[in-house]
Amino acid sequence: MPSRASKTRPKDPNLLARSVVEDLIGEKWDGSPLVRAADPQDTRNPAAVALSMLGASKGGKARAESLSARRRKMIAKKAAEVRWGGR
Repeated sequence: MPSRASKTRPKDPNLLARSVVEDLIGEKWDGSPLVRAADPQDTRNPAAVALSMLGASKGGKARAESLSARRRKMIAKKAAEVRWGGR
């Protein structure tokens, strides 16, 4: 399974501390900016993203209002069983 880390860290504790500080301040010790990999451009359609966010913000509230207390309790119990049942 691949590691989540985007880059490898040095094993030496002193170099590790230096790289952590450089990451935190966003520049190297000599003041030059860190060279970072370019973020991939977002290729999604901005109008579609906005429409999706609009629907998502309404959907959860509308569903919560339409569910009865009994049905909400049943859903919560099922979720808890799935989450914690195998332990």
